[in-house]
Amino acid sequence: MEPDERVLGPHEEPTPISADPQDIVKPRVRRTHLSLFVRDPEASAKWYEDVLGMEVTARGPQWVFLSFGKKHHDIALIRAEEGAATGGLGLQHYGLEVEGDLDEWRRLYGMLLAKDVPVVKTTDHKIGFGLYFTDPDGNRFEFFHETVTDDEEGKRILGLYGAPSDPMEIEPLRG
Repeated sequence: MEPDERVLGPHEEPTPISADPQDIVKPRVRRTHLSLFVRDPEASAKWYEDVLGMEVTARGPQWVFLSFGKKHHDIALIRAEEGAATGGLGLQHYGLEVEGDLDEWRRLYGMLLAKDVPVVKTTDHKIGFGLYFTDPDGNRFEFFHETVTDDEEGKRILGLYGAPSDPMEIEPLRG
């Protein structure tokens, strides 16, 4: 037992937690990054530079940091332990909302195919379209083209349709 701890008596209630909403602290996320285990950070970094257009911003013997160009790092690639399995439990996917119109999104689809990047699926989420693909270590990413830009309307639609991920056929654009 810690010096400042005490054991509650048999009929003594613990101190209640305030239900006042002003007492609830919520994080206000300003920016994020993703850290992934990979077999070979240097080899993976080349893929991220080529396919996602990222730039290496820092590196060490066991890791590489990459950026989309607006901050010091968006993705960190960390060397996994020898023999680590790909896929399985952990990250399901990392969504990357892309700028541009639907044709730009379709050009990204064409680029992935041209670079022999494994495309997992294309989906209609009712608030936008998802194009899912994997990196060389099996980490799944999504290029997301948003069609509903009002967040409250997006929440309503996701609730109404149960966070849909309906398969869709769409023609990739080349070049």
